[in-house]
Amino acid sequence: MADLSSLRISHRFSQLPAAFYSHVQPQPLDNTQWIAWNGSFATEFGLPAQPPTDALKHWLAGEVTTERFNPLAMKYAGHQFGVYNPDLGDGRGLLLAELTNNQGEVFDLHLKGAGLTPYSRMGDGRAVLRSTIREYLCSEAMAGLGIATTRSLGMLSSDTPVFREKQESGALLLRMAQTHIRFGHFEHFFYTNQLAELRLLADKVIEWYWPECQNAEQPYLAMFESIVEATAKMIADWQAVGFCHGVMNTDNMSILGQTFDYGPFAFLDDYDPHYICNHSDYQGRYRFDQQPRIALWNLSALAHSLSPLIDKSLLEQGLAQYEVKLGRFFSFNMRAKLGLQTKQQGDSELFQSLFDLLQQNQTDYTRFMRQLSMLDGGERAQQAVLDLCVDRESASSWLNRYMQRCELEPTSATERCAAMRLVNPKYILRNYLAQLAIDKAEQGDFSQVHTLVTILSQPYQEQPEHSAYANLPPDWGKSMEISCSS
Repeated sequence: MADLSSLRISHRFSQLPAAFYSHVQPQPLDNTQWIAWNGSFATEFGLPAQPPTDALKHWLAGEVTTERFNPLAMKYAGHQFGVYNPDLGDGRGLLLAELTNNQGEVFDLHLKGAGLTPYSRMGDGRAVLRSTIREYLCSEAMAGLGIATTRSLGMLSSDTPVFREKQESGALLLRMAQTHIRFGHFEHFFYTNQLAELRLLADKVIEWYWPECQNAEQPYLAMFESIVEATAKMIADWQAVGFCHGVMNTDNMSILGQTFDYGPFAFLDDYDPHYICNHSDYQGRYRFDQQPRIALWNLSALAHSLSPLIDKSLLEQGLAQYEVKLGRFFSFNMRAKLGLQTKQQGDSELFQSLFDLLQQNQTDYTRFMRQLSMLDGGERAQQAVLDLCVDRESASSWLNRYMQRCELEPTSATERCAAMRLVNPKYILRNYLAQLAIDKAEQGDFSQVHTLVTILSQPYQEQPEHSAYANLPPDWGKSMEISCSS
């Protein structure tokens, strides 16, 4: 398929004024080869199910220009680890175009690792193989879990050397997102006093992503409240599944509440609310239990940037909704994970005592919750839950309390556990699994990457042929150091 005429391509963002971006042509890598191609996702946009090997591949990889694409690097700013940085923007990625899928939804087609841009600062504009694989795997894992996320069409390896702590191979990621607009876009125009552009950006965000806000009495406030709610939902989903983002800077926060910019992420192994997944986060700003608070901090930064458009008192009202909505979303998630359809007095204490038990016993979070969903298996299943804790007495006490609570539910144990297995994954992207796949990939063997993509697309299914991938991590796999050096 060398013809792009059948694709529904648009360029909404490039029609904005020049202050929003810089036009940049990709800098090709040497001898690019497909590592993975997300065929089922690609067909939603009219793209082939198999990795393209003709002109389309060269266009997508930025090796040949086409008039159908109009590459640009976005300009934005942001707070990084709490400190405002005005000198940000797409430093290694380009928005090639926008594609409309079969449902009429518009997605950005973004090439990550495309080379230098005016916003590369001291960087080289490249992405390395290991970080590209990690982002591809985790975005697909999150999609499989049902958590709002960016996706990827595919990724390519190359023979181009890239230097980090050592020489590595350059790679490309074709990222798809319903938007690449971040909190930092609004911050850029606010702090540079470009208020006409700030208003235009807000108008376009409402037009493109929150059209229902156009008829509100206060459209900008309605937009902000929509962002608050989407962010609260995303954070609640992260916390319920045990996902740590690692770099919750405002330039990594999507205005649609989609998990964005996968860097030093991790899923919890042993339950530790103080877990820091980013080796570069020396102060623990973005540790697991701080993510809800940091999301509120980031929303406050966004609110400040919107203050020329929205009265301060109304912004404060909008921000006040965050913790309320977060609590509701998280409570809903945890009730589902525990199989509780009704609300009873003492449920909050039941949840907290569960977290205390898991923390005190350093119990694997995902394994425990999945095992809890197997309690319809009788006494042996109950014993399997207790065996996950060192302190069997405390575990038995909590389990008895939980079983008594379940007796207040209108559903049978069989019905309850079946529903729980739909929301408690058996498989997650543990760091050691990703690293094993990367180790093989760096030797030219991408089989583990493909296997993980298959497994993670159905994380709630038993998949007995892949049961080893649900094993608890080895000790070395729990202490891996992941940083922002990709």
